Amino acid sequence: MTFQRSAGILLHPTSLPGRYGMGEIGPEAHRWLAHLSTMSQKLWQVLPLGPTGYADSPYQTLSTFAGNPMLISLAALRDEGLLHEDDLKDFPSLPETHVDYGPAILARSSVLKKAAQSFSRKASPALKAGFVRFEEENSSWLDDFTLFSALKAQYGGGPWVNWPAPIVHREATALVAARKKHATAIRHSKILQFLFNHQWNSLRREAKKRGISIIGDIPIFVAHDSSDVWCRPELFFLKKNGQPTVIAGVPPDYFSTTGQRWGNPLYRWDAHEEEGFSWWISRLRSTFQLYDIVRIDHFRGFAANWEIAASEPTAVKGRWAPGPGRKLFDAARKVLGNLPIIAEDLGVITPDVDALREALGYPGMRILQFAFGDDPKAAAFRPESYPPNCAVYTGTHDNDTTVGWYNSEPGKDSTRSAEQIAREQHTVRNYLSSDGSQIQWDLIALALRSPANTAVYPLQDVLGLGSEARMNVPGRESGNWSWRFRWEQLTKEIEKRLSSLTQESNRS
Repeated sequence: MTFQRSAGILLHPTSLPGRYGMGEIGPEAHRWLAHLSTMSQKLWQVLPLGPTGYADSPYQTLSTFAGNPMLISLAALRDEGLLHEDDLKDFPSLPETHVDYGPAILARSSVLKKAAQSFSRKASPALKAGFVRFEEENSSWLDDFTLFSALKAQYGGGPWVNWPAPIVHREATALVAARKKHATAIRHSKILQFLFNHQWNSLRREAKKRGISIIGDIPIFVAHDSSDVWCRPELFFLKKNGQPTVIAGVPPDYFSTTGQRWGNPLYRWDAHEEEGFSWWISRLRSTFQLYDIVRIDHFRGFAANWEIAASEPTAVKGRWAPGPGRKLFDAARKVLGNLPIIAEDLGVITPDVDALREALGYPGMRILQFAFGDDPKAAAFRPESYPPNCAVYTGTHDNDTTVGWYNSEPGKDSTRSAEQIAREQHTVRNYLSSDGSQIQWDLIALALRSPANTAVYPLQDVLGLGSEARMNVPGRESGNWSWRFRWEQLTKEIEKRLSSLTQESNRS
């Protein structure tokens, strides 16, 4: 699918400002849409919005269908009458510059529980009717996910493979008993899923009014400790006890000399094909109810994925195992029609990956930070080689900020040597005829003026921030996903400059 020429900003909702420990999808998010309009931006890209599990990563969620209740706006719940001002007055003082996930989740969970408990008494008739419809329309995943959540709480947050065997193996009598025992918790969980959906739909309507499309993100793999794997174990390579036999990752790359060992269980593609890829079709349908455009993370896995034995401590030893190819997408197209998808085709890309993406007509990705190093493929990331049907980024959530990348030091979250960094700096300065003092604006302008139909840059680059604002370091187990900005950082001068560049490049 060919997209219109447009531009936008990558910013996950958790990074928004706000009083209650992390960014939300309420008033501050609506204010963000207004700022996007002021900057002539037509795209807002987010990371996956599911409920986070291990290390707070949005790429390791407890469900690929559910929303993250931690993103629910507490102020909006107050305005809807589900909370009283007294419910919020004792909320602890938490950092504004980053998310301290432990205390934030603890405090927010307590307030959200009050909102769920008060729903039957305080919700408006319209909200109650909306909840009934939501339950009916989403029962295919909602019933299982909310039971999963209740059981996870009962067993101290431990992974489902460590629960009692009758629950692990989903024996009917055990599930009936569990649903009865946890009926209240299940209902409260359903209410929170509805409230997330209610607030997100309000945000999407506002975005549509402003002519802004939201780009979402769908990871190819799902977390092992998820309701998805617990409910459909036959779709994954698992042992009888539920543990994976093989897991996903990537071989040694730009980010790590030992590769990336993600730990996600791999799909039994033959089982998916036998049922007409119905699980994937449901997943895509649910995803496109949230977003206008979807970036599929690790698209190359549909051609072949790096298969690692679960016993291996790193991703060095593995093999390329074949994926489903275009059969999955052809099946989805028959049911859902042509879908606006961006294929994340980064990393070790072989001709079969390019052939699959081109056959499907999906735009691939180009990263400007990859365009000036020693890699023989660096030239492919420079604008003169771009086809119109692609998406250019200064960097993604996995990259350092542009300022941080330019000022890199060897051994700090980079596999490059001091000599390689110096050569890269020299190359990019010569290419841009720049002294590098405003490298972030140089790359933003380069992206905007490129032939690519879609141009996106992280807000950290727009603000000119360094490595302290990096969102994620691949392979690092903690300290990721926590960056937040403050409104005073987004000055009128910055907004005016980005708006002018966007309009000059015919993207507004």
